[in-house]
This record gives sequence, structure tokens and C-alpha cells, in this order.
Amino acid sequence: MEPDVDALDAYSRAVTTVAATLLPSVASLTVQSRRGNGAGSAVVFNPDGLTLTSAHVVEGATSGLAEFTSGEETRFDVVGADPLADLAVLRLHDPAACTRPATLGDADSLRIGQLVIAVGNPLGLAGSVTAGVVSALGRSLPVRDARRMRLIDDVIQTDAALNPGNSGGALADSAGRVVGINTAVAGYGLGLAVPINTNTRQIVQELVSTGRVRRAYLGIAGTPAPLPAALAGKLGQRRGLRLVEVMPGGPAAEAGLFIGDVVIAAGGRAVQGVQDIQRLMLGSSIGTRLPITALRRGALVDVVAIPTPLA
Repeated sequence: MEPDVDALDAYSRAVTTVAATLLPSVASLTVQSRRGNGAGSAVVFNPDGLTLTSAHVVEGATSGLAEFTSGEETRFDVVGADPLADLAVLRLHDPAACTRPATLGDADSLRIGQLVIAVGNPLGLAGSVTAGVVSALGRSLPVRDARRMRLIDDVIQTDAALNPGNSGGALADSAGRVVGINTAVAGYGLGLAVPINTNTRQIVQELVSTGRVRRAYLGIAGTPAPLPAALAGKLGQRRGLRLVEVMPGGPAAEAGLFIGDVVIAAGGRAVQGVQDIQRLMLGSSIGTRLPITALRRGALVDVVAIPTPLA
């Protein structure tokens, strides 16, 4: 029995330590917009009061109220929101209301089975902590704004209990680093979080700098397709992206890509699905040269596309 007690104590110590670290950083949000009253969670990540939440929590709102477990309250303004990443940045009117900003981690280092802790305000119950494991990685979450739809890639799936109101709260690793922003309850015992990684850090930086996120446009649509065995073995990848649509006059068409081509690399990175293209289509890609390698009728073809702004 003693080893079990020791294991439980170690687990408990990890969760309680993370809870103590993160609870001062996580706020309960109250927002009013044309859609009515709303609520959610948010996590402060900067001493100046910059705060992360889910875009859908503050949709249609420009400001609101943040309340911390200490009892401190402060108004906030919405700096910018990106529905296609389901992330928003807020700025607290009184940064001192948060006594300890959180540390952002890197979700790319997560492993399936790793302990994660969710901190938020589900069902109006402020300062709630749940724990579980990373139950899957690399999930895709469909999101849309008023005009278009996109897949958020590399979404974290966890069995840490999430409920309405957890959206915008922190998902942390055992060191207390925020590796995700909780975004959805996908079913009983199944929650999803937008990862904190290089791509989302760039999105956050653009929101802080300009209040919006610019995206690049290639003008293609595709579906994963298997590669010939010999090529797959040589490249070390099993799939590419077969183009099922190439918009006339778009950057991909101008570069010389055609329907039926199988894109296997772009910008020096392997392409196995639409997410691999999407992660390249942030504002920094606009107007720059994007080398693309495609398989066409058994031969490899290299082209260079110049992504344009997504209208």
C-alpha cells in the first residue's frame, strides 16, 4: 500500500503546486455584447495586464469585467480577437489586480499521457481546478468567422473535466506553464484546448501589435493523399496534399500549380494535409517567396508562389 500512497502524494503535490501557481493568474470574465450577457475565463500572461482568452468568449464585446480569486476586480478592454484561432487578447485597466502573471509554455513538447491541469471558472464556480492527462494530440477544431472557415491545427485533447465557463482558461503542464487555452467541451470526458506554440505566439503578438491577424492566401483546396511507396520511403512521409481546387488567377495558379498536383513540401516543410499549409499562411508570408514542391504524373515539380493577403 505504501507505494500507492507515495504515488498519490506525488500526484497531489503536482496538482496543488500548479493550482497555487495559476489561480492568481486566472480571472472570471463577465461581458456584455449585442448577443447578451456572457461569461468565461481568462489568464493573465504579462505584468502590464495583457490577458489571453477565447475569441468566442468576448465575441461582439469591446470591454468587460475581470474578477480574480483574491476578490480583486478590474475592467478590461478587448485589444484584438482572432476567431479563426479562437484567441483574444485583453488589457486589464488595473494590472495590479493580478498578483502573479502566468508563464506561457510550449505545447509542441507535450506527450500523450502527460499530466495537465485546467484552471478556470466553469458554470460560474470561480477558481475551479481539474486534472487529467493529454489524451490525444494533433486534433483539428473547425472554427469560422462571418465569412470563412478554418481548422485550428494541433489542438490538445484532454480528459481533464471542462464545462461551460472554462473557455478561455488555462491548461497547464506539471510545471505550471500554460500550454493551452481551453476552448471547447467536445463530449463527456473530452475537452479541447488551443495550443500555445510558435504559431499561436505569433498570432498573440499580432493581436497585441495591431489588434488583428492578417492571413495569407494561396487559392487552393486539397485533401490528403497517399504517396507512392518508393517516394514515401525516400521522403519519410506517407502523404501529401492533393489539390482538388486551384483558384484561377490566385497565387498558386500563377505559380504553376494545377488540380491533381500533390503538394509534398512548402516553405521547406513537409505537407501532409491542409493544416500544414494553413500554419504557413500568417501575415509574415504575404508578399514573400514560398517554394513549393509537388508530385505531378510521377515527377517532382518545384514552383515558387507569392501569397497575397486574404481579403
